[in-house]
Amino acid sequence: MSLIKKFRKIATVLLLVLFVTTTTACSSAVQAKQPTTMLPTASRSADYLQIARGNTQAGQDFGSWVVQTARGMVKDAYVRDNNKLGVVISPEVRPNEVKPLAKSLAQGFRRNFPNQDLTVLMYAPDKKLILTAKYDTQTNQIEYK
Repeated sequence: MSLIKKFRKIATVLLLVLFVTTTTACSSAVQAKQPTTMLPTASRSADYLQIARGNTQAGQDFGSWVVQTARGMVKDAYVRDNNKLGVVISPEVRPNEVKPLAKSLAQGFRRNFPNQDLTVLMYAPDKKLILTAKYDTQTNQIEYK
């Protein structure tokens, strides 16, 4: 039974990598939208969510997209300054799946925010940093720490 679970997890990671890669490659880049005015009755939690996902509209949209398309593998995501992506993974993600997931996220991030060095920060479910992936535009390589 453990072999089936292991195979299922690996297949899920590979499908997510394929999905993120093809979705970002085949879709248009996340475009900043016209700012919407907040109504005076908006709750503080709505304000927090807007700030938490990204400090720009494009970053907020990409952070939300990551959480929605990760199919439960990503619990939370944020984008800062359109060059730093932070991701909190779910407890179901195995340690050997973190690096391929970071690579896939970096590829999608690069397509949506091109021509700049990017950083993907992977956090455990307890929000402790477990992996940093830095994409260098000049070498077109990802360095993991």
